[in-house]
Amino acid sequence: MSRERTGHDERIRPVRAGDWPGIALVEAAAYAGSSLTEGRAALEAKGRASPDTCFVVDLDGDVAGYLLALPYPRFQYPPLARADEPAHDARNLHLHDLVVAHGHRGRGWGRGLLDRLTAAARPRFEHISLVAVDGMAAFWAAHGYQAHPRVRLPESYGENAVYMSIAVPGRGSRPSKEVARFPCPVS
Repeated sequence: MSRERTGHDERIRPVRAGDWPGIALVEAAAYAGSSLTEGRAALEAKGRASPDTCFVVDLDGDVAGYLLALPYPRFQYPPLARADEPAHDARNLHLHDLVVAHGHRGRGWGRGLLDRLTAAARPRFEHISLVAVDGMAAFWAAHGYQAHPRVRLPESYGENAVYMSIAVPGRGSRPSKEVARFPCPVS
């Protein structure tokens, strides 16, 4: 393992109670001027739903990025800005948000957060899903995520939002065949 990779591993850790102001600042800056800003209360609710699948990039006490993921039924998604997120018993882990602060992008932090999420998902989850926003579907497709265009998304996720998923990489068992039935609104 390279020295740079080791440094990434040491600086990516689970979210702590004192991280929420920094997470809210990074989120507000990333989504300024869009309908995607949720605010601290909603972000914390997602974190409470699954603290062992939520991580931050900690650069000397400052939050430089974060990833929030929670168990959620496949082909469904958490509403934006909901401050009372319920816990779900699901074999699907929904990557709700991944943001690296503007000044820290291009340094591998996003990949490090995804690697940490995949390792956390492997023992318990079959799939990882997400909603690609702001034209990021091509980025996620390049990382192996498959688009599910029949899943309808609310306007709050923005124009061109796409529901996507991937079988948990490196998992020893085969994923279930949940695709046969969409348990959510489809077109």
